[in-house]
Amino acid sequence: MNGPGTRLRTALAATDDDRLLLDLTGIEERYDALIRELPGTDVRFALKACPADEVLTRLARRGAGVDAASPREITQALTAGVPPARIHYGNTVKSDHDIARAHRLGITDFATDSAEDVAALAAHAPGARVFCRLATDGDGALWGLTGKNGCSAEDAVRVLETARDAGLTPAGLSVHVGSQQMTAGAWRTALDRLAAVLTALRHRGITPDHLNLGGGLPALGYRDRHGRDLDPPLDKIFAVLREGMRHLSDAAARPLDFRIEPGRHLVADHGAIRAHVSRLATRRAPDGTPRHWLYLSCGKFNGLYEMDAVQYRLVFPTRPDSRTVPAVVAGPTCDSDDAFSSGHPVPVPADAASGDPVWILSTGAYALSYMTRQFNGFDPLPYTCVTGDGARAPERRPADET
Repeated sequence: MNGPGTRLRTALAATDDDRLLLDLTGIEERYDALIRELPGTDVRFALKACPADEVLTRLARRGAGVDAASPREITQALTAGVPPARIHYGNTVKSDHDIARAHRLGITDFATDSAEDVAALAAHAPGARVFCRLATDGDGALWGLTGKNGCSAEDAVRVLETARDAGLTPAGLSVHVGSQQMTAGAWRTALDRLAAVLTALRHRGITPDHLNLGGGLPALGYRDRHGRDLDPPLDKIFAVLREGMRHLSDAAARPLDFRIEPGRHLVADHGAIRAHVSRLATRRAPDGTPRHWLYLSCGKFNGLYEMDAVQYRLVFPTRPDSRTVPAVVAGPTCDSDDAFSSGHPVPVPADAASGDPVWILSTGAYALSYMTRQFNGFDPLPYTCVTGDGARAPERRPADET
């Protein structure tokens, strides 16, 4: 993916102030493509990736459910028209209060990974359907997501036995192979692990009816920390998933319902930020080495939180043919972490001037989620949605969300 689609490019060119732009039609098209690749699989949009009401409403109209991480996200999904049966509380970290609130809102599906959480669910969400999350090693992902969530295969069997004995329904298992998973092998390993636990559960008289394949499907438009284009093997990933689901269905003692929880995959490449140059400057390090720095109006704390793991593609529309120099790209705050990929240089126009527009591509995922209110006094970016007919929704700010 070498640049924004036509809709985003047109919207970026027509925008003269800083904001995030979201292409709703592009997101819908990515959702439709996913359904074609994994027919019969229920999609639960990971709302945390892009908690914009407009995105959620569009996906809900197409039949997507929601993977919610909190009662607030559950409420947002319900308001957007997602029925409770298509919302599950996918966070294994929950307080008693939040479990009870979700239960009152009609949620019946809950993730878990410990006997203590199961006891809380039995007390505050009686009759709930629980699915136990298996731990993975996160190898091959830009963000491994290891350590905090998930349990061993042996513990998963004990957790679901505990759920059954507590009067809950041991409904299924889930995995998460890490965010922006770049290998098909990680999915194959996860599917094999699910198969082994299903067999162990069957020996204990437990036959789950669904498997949740979690998140991890990659975006296509990122570069790595060193500026190299990422090229996720998406076709291979889908092939492994289809083969694995067929194998698991054949081996199971009952029909299985498969779910998947894409977030980044659906929205990242269909969002872009219009920012501007604050300054191109040259400074010498303590050893005397000169280095160019390009300071932008947007950084880690107002839209680019993930800049430590990826280099976003930059477009300088008013200086397309300028000579370039290698520069460290940094945001506007005084925080030393507010710089792209730990200081790896990026080619930027040598004649970049304060006020020049900059388009920052593939920023549809987590830009809204991670914005601070006013770190160093810099406001979060507003956002605008564009559609296939060229329409632009009214400006929204993160604080406007429910």
